[in-house]
Amino acid sequence: MKNASMAVRWTEPEEKLDRLYQLIEDIEVAMLTTRRRDGSLVSRPMATQRRAEGAHLWFVTEEGSPKIEEIVLDPNVNLSYYKARTKEWVSVSGSARILRDRSKIRELYEPSWKVWFPDQGGAKNGGPDDPRILLIGVEARSAHFMKVDKPAPVVLFESVSALARRERPKFGTVETVGRDALSLGRTRDPQPPRSPGEEPARP
Repeated sequence: MKNASMAVRWTEPEEKLDRLYQLIEDIEVAMLTTRRRDGSLVSRPMATQRRAEGAHLWFVTEEGSPKIEEIVLDPNVNLSYYKARTKEWVSVSGSARILRDRSKIRELYEPSWKVWFPDQGGAKNGGPDDPRILLIGVEARSAHFMKVDKPAPVVLFESVSALARRERPKFGTVETVGRDALSLGRTRDPQPPRSPGEEPARP
């Protein structure tokens, strides 16, 4: 039986890309999945940083983190986002790389990173030149997402109604973003910096 909540929606590449980025920026925290040396998969929450040239998605991590070796051994990663209140989600498949470029780190740096890089004296002061700070850039190959254009109370009502009717609820349609649309993401204007007080990066 066809899953009514999983109908695929095709739109113009730029519109699709905008919807994808809007949803990612709204959810912000992704589960980054990498592969360990023994072949097993591991996921951890990572705060998506603001958009910038060089990758579709940026994250910050700490020198010595196990995920660094995992990405070096196998750069294939998955990013998943989920917003429980609206049932919206994103899944991104791509290739990750580790970046120690200080100029890019300074470009993306946010004061909130100091929460994860406390001042230990000297260069390890939580600033943009802190040697503990590294970047993970993800080059997306494909993405799937479902954006729900309904208020949360409506989503809840439809969930209860579908349960009473013993039917599957239809929250939205699944959209697919391929290489052509993603290629536009390397040249679009980046999003503005995150305001102070928002959730910091997770190393």
